[in-house]
Amino acid sequence: MNRKKFLKIFTGFTAAASLTGLYAWQVEPFWLEFVEMKMPIKNLPSNLEGKTLMQISDLHVGNRASHQHLINSLIKAKVYGPDFVVYTGDYITLEKGKIVEEKLNEVLSYFVKGKIATVGILGNHDYGVNWLDGKMADGITTRLEEVGVSVLRNAQKEIGGLNFIGIDDFWGTNFNPSSVMQYLDKSKANLVLSHNPDTCDLNIWNEYEGWILSGHTHGGQCKPPFFPAPILPVQNKKYTAGIFDVGGGRQLYINRALGCSWQVRFNVRPEITIFTLEKAV
Repeated sequence: MNRKKFLKIFTGFTAAASLTGLYAWQVEPFWLEFVEMKMPIKNLPSNLEGKTLMQISDLHVGNRASHQHLINSLIKAKVYGPDFVVYTGDYITLEKGKIVEEKLNEVLSYFVKGKIATVGILGNHDYGVNWLDGKMADGITTRLEEVGVSVLRNAQKEIGGLNFIGIDDFWGTNFNPSSVMQYLDKSKANLVLSHNPDTCDLNIWNEYEGWILSGHTHGGQCKPPFFPAPILPVQNKKYTAGIFDVGGGRQLYINRALGCSWQVRFNVRPEITIFTLEKAV
């Protein structure tokens, strides 16, 4: 290969890499997808058939990514007028300083509320340094409650005929699923929220049959075409994004996240999920 041909090929590769990097930094992190699918639930009351439930996960308000993107996305989500809204954790990316607190307060003012109910759980980032700061988790819980989000921390709450079971974060200091799952009433229309999908592999379910909504993975954020995501913060590497049959009559859905830990995405668009409720056969 002569020098001229080498430089031409090298220039082409450099240009392609630069464009890919620019796309992953400035395009895909803001290219929101609304994913719509059906959610069959056992014992669902007839008056809830056809109602919608919106899942928003992993906002990661902080200094590493655009909080204006989060606000713009929440504004778009409100147009759908969901009946139920669930937030499945990681409201912040751990940072220090007043700027992050101001950004969080601003984003919270745009939160989407359900016509019937708005429910949330915490994620690992909501527990601060090394996921050990219980006071930070308490503070975020208070702010969420103040804007109308009912936060479930190893607790359940029936609202409008749908029984929400919220499991506190797997890596946090308050993970105690048995304290709520032992009181499972299988005659109700139940729905479990658990930030980290690895909980699906634990012996905690007390014969629960139904949906588990999670986040945490961001779908890996960057995924090469035709190959698995190289970085996933879970023990079970099959838990990337989307729907999984995890056995025992349970279906897991992993939301790809609205925000980013770092502002970079490739082949994994940010997501807000909209489920249409129906009776399970």
